[in-house]
Amino acid sequence: MELVKIICAVLLPPLGVFLQVGIGKHFWINILLTLFGYIPGIVHAIWVVAKNK
Repeated sequence: MELVKIICAVLLPPLGVFLQVGIGKHFWINILLTLFGYIPGIVHAIWVVAKNK
């Protein structure tokens, strides 16, 4: 399941964060980062998925 979350974090960063932590502050932060730039959203999403194992 972790591999699926990481793939989602790369393709659709908010989805990867949602699958890991649900709708919370990290989800909304990731939405903003993804809107500002796709790469910051990916970095944050992978960080959230790796941190919350």
